[in-house]
Amino acid sequence: MSEKQLSSQPPCRLLTLLGATAGGKTRVAVQVAETLDGEIISADSRQVFRGMDLGTGKDLDEYGKVPHHLIDIRDAGEEFSVFDFQREFLQAHERISARGRLPLLVGGTGLYLDAVLKGYRLVEVPSDPELRRELAGLDDARLRQRLLELKPEQHNRTDLDDRERLLRAIEIATGEAAADAPPPWPDLQPLVFGLRWERSELRRRIRRRLQQRLAEGMLDEVQHLHQAGVSWERLDYYGLEYRFLARHLRGELNRNDMVQQLAGAISRFAKRQETWFRRMERQGIVIHWLEGADSPAEALLEQLKKDGWRCKKGILVRP
Repeated sequence: MSEKQLSSQPPCRLLTLLGATAGGKTRVAVQVAETLDGEIISADSRQVFRGMDLGTGKDLDEYGKVPHHLIDIRDAGEEFSVFDFQREFLQAHERISARGRLPLLVGGTGLYLDAVLKGYRLVEVPSDPELRRELAGLDDARLRQRLLELKPEQHNRTDLDDRERLLRAIEIATGEAAADAPPPWPDLQPLVFGLRWERSELRRRIRRRLQQRLAEGMLDEVQHLHQAGVSWERLDYYGLEYRFLARHLRGELNRNDMVQQLAGAISRFAKRQETWFRRMERQGIVIHWLEGADSPAEALLEQLKKDGWRCKKGILVRP
């Protein structure tokens, strides 16, 4: 960043740390939050659910005395949309800022990160039984066509692959088209850092973490969720750990095949996350990359100092 750019930089009201799964974002964020008197807002689509702990990598013991938000705010099996995330984020950001502390957005769910960093303006859309009846006779191909006609720049491509998500996405797009414009997104001026690892090392971290969490009882976690009323279909919807462990519990995969297939699926997911982050950069979001193997928390703090940032009452400013 040039001196001219720095001199014109407005105050930053949100520090962001993103990265692929198993990269160690929580530990880095906690170190930064301890130094800057910050609080962490999770940008993870599954950590919002209670009881989904090992499978989502909450690592709650790592937070210490650093407050965290948007974790364990819904029961497993409940709905939680991007609109819900935006609303919860804004409320958490307002509370943190009111305490004079720095909000840190931390996670790897690309859609949630985009919703904040790009300021998607979404409206709350209730279920529409009449529209659902109209759509019931359409096959998935027709539904995909209908959604893309309503929303050509579809943010979440996974909505195109699942019928229930397709129906809900069409419902939302139809409701948004008929709704009044939402209020403007606050001027957060986010400063974004990214945590990255060399690909083979990230795969090694993924496999090591998977074995550790299996040893800690992740299989029991999935079994307890099902016994508590979360359907096999819902567990499959949550993907990755919950999908493959549920298949093992149903007798569809032996343990060895489950572990091997799950490790591969998590690695492919991490690659998709990295692809999303590159897309964010192409669309204008500046990401300052930190090497995971090189004391990333210290590197982040040093970069802030080098660029002239100082944290004052929960805001990053340049004196």
